[in-house]
Amino acid sequence: MNVWLNFLIDSLAFGATFIYGSTGEILTEKAGHLNLGIPGIMCMGGAGGCLMLNLIGKSGLPAFLIVLLGILSALLMSMLMGLLYSFLCVTLRANQNVTGLALTTFGVGLMKVIMSRMDATIYLVGPKMLYRWPFAGRQDSLQCLGVMFFMAILIALLSSYVLFRTKVGLHLRAVGENPATADAVGINVTRYKYLATCIGSGIAGLGGFYYIIDYMASQEAYLSLEAFGWLSIALVIFALWRPHLTIIGSTVFGFLFSASSFITNISWIHVTMAMKPILKMLPYVVTVIVLVISSIRNKRENQPPQSLGLPYFREER
Repeated sequence: MNVWLNFLIDSLAFGATFIYGSTGEILTEKAGHLNLGIPGIMCMGGAGGCLMLNLIGKSGLPAFLIVLLGILSALLMSMLMGLLYSFLCVTLRANQNVTGLALTTFGVGLMKVIMSRMDATIYLVGPKMLYRWPFAGRQDSLQCLGVMFFMAILIALLSSYVLFRTKVGLHLRAVGENPATADAVGINVTRYKYLATCIGSGIAGLGGFYYIIDYMASQEAYLSLEAFGWLSIALVIFALWRPHLTIIGSTVFGFLFSASSFITNISWIHVTMAMKPILKMLPYVVTVIVLVISSIRNKRENQPPQSLGLPYFREER
């Protein structure tokens, strides 16, 4: 395969990690909650899926069932994290920023404990080929365009459709913009906040599982997962709170991440040792630039929900 095409496909595959994370965060923010626990939730989703594969990896179950159980386990573990966040921030009205940071610290630490005690030859070596269907046998970047890559695209498109084309999405956006008004017209604000946060957390957790078991398929992959959670949060602004735009933004981020290693492998480009760390800074530099540009744009439709980060007290309505 042409080296440039291989690079593009690899960028697409890598970007799916961000599609999961940012789509999940968009759903949460549309309900008015800034969930800074996404990095920890992605870590716990990855750990939950790998833990299930570690239990059933040599059980002889059908391939379809192994893939399904791994995905469901990652979804359940990350949704439990979302449920904890919802209980603290919706029911107890705890500070959203502090709660999110606490969840990230907890999730990252617990993931490292879980992953360090599992056998990679069980949860990784065999199952990874199942998740890479239908290109599992290839030796180029196409092998990473597996089940969970296409599922990420589908989830992003479906989330956009629900948010902007259905009554449920209209109610959710109303809750995020002005929960008091939404409550006054009969919308169950608490239910929408819980559901959006739990479902969004579940989607984000799938990104962590995808990165460990499919894209990287490496025993050490979990160690770098936290950073991608923070970039997923930043990508929400790049995508203007529209899930389908995360596909474009994630591809750009994936391109920038892959560029550092790709450029160094081009024979006619000489990259010194001092330049390699600079190349690895590209995604973070672009993130800062995007944040600056988005902050000075005045269009209302490109701004976050009005009640983002603010607790809702029904008694004050």
